Amino acid sequence: MIFGMSTATFTLVHVVISLIGIGSGLVVAFGLLNARRLDRWTALFLVTTVATSVTGFGFPYEHLLPSHKVGIISLVALTVAILARYSFHLAGAWRWIYVVTAMIALYLNVFVLIVQAFLKVPALKAMAPTQSEPPFLVTQLVVLAIFVALTILEAKTFRSDPVLTA
Repeated sequence: MIFGMSTATFTLVHVVISLIGIGSGLVVAFGLLNARRLDRWTALFLVTTVATSVTGFGFPYEHLLPSHKVGIISLVALTVAILARYSFHLAGAWRWIYVVTAMIALYLNVFVLIVQAFLKVPALKAMAPTQSEPPFLVTQLVVLAIFVALTILEAKTFRSDPVLTA
């Protein structure tokens, strides 16, 4: 039992929260490309992405795992993004700092999604059973390159005062 739930139920809740975080994060990312804050989507993204990282520590473990290290990095990035957005109101350099840290958090969620897909989807697992094979590595590199390019574009387009929208 984890937080009063079976492991299967806890895992399902964690996965659903993660998918909501990724989906809402993609909406926020495309909003940033159009210099739009999308306040409600941003709140949903930040809350669910924090929840994803926090619930990741709820699974039983005996020692620090790579997933925990990703969770710690994500929580640090999210802390900075939340401060940039809600405490510093995207003023000055906090605008691009928010973009970069929010996209780092989103990327880390997508990174974990890819890892899990290659672990759980039989066709992907067959292509990269140890996750050190080229299909896995190429997928991760392509996704990383997309996120780097997306983040650079967002930082450039999100320079001016954003339009306030849902």
